[in-house]
Amino acid sequence: MRTHYCGHLQEALVDQVVSVCGWIDRSRDHGGVIFLDVRDRTGIVQVVSDPVRTPDSYAIAGQVRNEYVVRVTGKVLARPIDSVNPKLSSGKIEVYADRIEILNGVHKSLPFLVSDTDNVREELRLKYRYLDLRSERLAHNLSLRCEVVRVIRRYLEDEWGFREVETPILCRSTPEGARDYLVPSRVHPGEWYALPQSPQLFKQLLMVGGWDRYYQIARCFRDEDLRADRQPEFTQLDMEMSFMSQEEILQLNEGLIRFIFQKIKGIDLPPFPRMTYKEAMDRYGCDRPDTRFGMELVDVSDLFVDSPFKVFSGALAAGGIVKVLPVPMGDSAISNTRIKPGGDLANLVAQYGAKGLAFIRVRPGQTLDAIGALKDGMSAEVKAELLRRTQAQDGHLLLFGAGERPIVNESLNRLRLALGKELGLIDENKINLLWVTDFPMFEWNSEENRLEAIHHPFTAPNPEDLQDGRPIGLETRALAYDLIFNGTEVGGGSLRIYQREVQEKVFQAIGLSEAEAQEKFGFLLDAFDFGTPPHGGIAYGLDRLVMLLAGVDSIRDVIAFPKTQQARDLLTDAPASVTDKQLKELHVKSVGQK
Repeated sequence: MRTHYCGHLQEALVDQVVSVCGWIDRSRDHGGVIFLDVRDRTGIVQVVSDPVRTPDSYAIAGQVRNEYVVRVTGKVLARPIDSVNPKLSSGKIEVYADRIEILNGVHKSLPFLVSDTDNVREELRLKYRYLDLRSERLAHNLSLRCEVVRVIRRYLEDEWGFREVETPILCRSTPEGARDYLVPSRVHPGEWYALPQSPQLFKQLLMVGGWDRYYQIARCFRDEDLRADRQPEFTQLDMEMSFMSQEEILQLNEGLIRFIFQKIKGIDLPPFPRMTYKEAMDRYGCDRPDTRFGMELVDVSDLFVDSPFKVFSGALAAGGIVKVLPVPMGDSAISNTRIKPGGDLANLVAQYGAKGLAFIRVRPGQTLDAIGALKDGMSAEVKAELLRRTQAQDGHLLLFGAGERPIVNESLNRLRLALGKELGLIDENKINLLWVTDFPMFEWNSEENRLEAIHHPFTAPNPEDLQDGRPIGLETRALAYDLIFNGTEVGGGSLRIYQREVQEKVFQAIGLSEAEAQEKFGFLLDAFDFGTPPHGGIAYGLDRLVMLLAGVDSIRDVIAFPKTQQARDLLTDAPASVTDKQLKELHVKSVGQK
């Protein structure tokens, strides 16, 4: 039906007859000459119809309205120089329509204009997603996503010999961190499948099977609380490799990301810096630090052990820490009211468990101004050392957190990010990628009174931490790594356990009995008895990576049919109830059913 896409029409086609198909973006009648903007997924072209030069199309041109579906046939002509539109890829030409066919009309009032969705509520756009998909914004984002996937396949297959293998969607429920989405079995009453949180176990089994370089653009499902960069169903670039060291895996993946940026953005990235988990937590209070700006946290616990300021000394006596966030020019930018109880900054840190903020203002001549108990309790030596460690200058504001280490780190990290944005310290055009390595294997689950794997229980322990017969425990580091892009984790992976005895020790450390381990993971343990190679891998959040490349704030803007933050599909109104007959076939009773 068409010879060209709208956005592909260029000056080289002048005087040629073309046919385009698309939607009417808008129409304008300028003194008898009708101008139509015809849109498809590649862009917009201007179509011209007048009663003298194109009499056969003129009557139809007057009938069309926004979002009518049309086919236009006509000659490509160069626009007059003073009417060239630099915003359009086809802006130097226009099509004089010899014929306009209305393929379909619009039979209801439009809920919004496709050409102007910036001020349309997201709920409305999601309900009429098929209209939103016509917008230039989503056309660009989804095309970018397609291009990213194409580049990934090219790099992995052509450069490194990877092969894509699909893994099951209906699988066994295994403990991997988040809640599973469960699917009842009709043919096995009382038994359930789970939708995969990741292809983790299957990709490890592929390594056992000799598929030493596997990848997959994999669909994953997690029943967890949502936010702007999470969806209940999402897409991963999943990879696994045999006979490769951690360093080789990092180098391969660094090459992949640099290849993506070069092909997609035309940017040649420098080598990615490395930072250990401990260093990231010490300096930023976060294992996914945004390194585009400074304002690093400084541990000053040792300076306040004997302080008469009981907020600090009491926290230290209870095993906590004292950290300070130095804010350049914060003395003039941030008032006392915002810091004290009830202020917005105090409320911000309270969301993450902090009981308040202490502060010191650095006045001219590097004199310190603070509440009496804090300032008066510091000797000249402590004041000098505080200024030295924080590198505070006149005009700095020092914001302190005191208490349990996780609370202090998280609250000051959130405060750092908020103030960095507020004070314009973050260069939004800057691209910082770094590897964070040497994660702990476990954290303590106080509710269940047991160790819990930070990544997953198949991550290999660092052999340095098991020397001299030391047991696997809280002090054990994992051979794990995350890739951080401007403060957002876009990928994470590890070397895997490939020896049965090591895997059994990890299961024991997280509280699984031998019988429970065999019941839940017997197929994996049995596979380890048949010559499993050393292997490791990584998974990237594809939606999240494309979101950052597109420069948007929500992964919903790079997914064709996303859910809301309440996990609802407003287009199809899912989830929805099902009939009693369906439930009966699945041997399931709803709550309250007899």
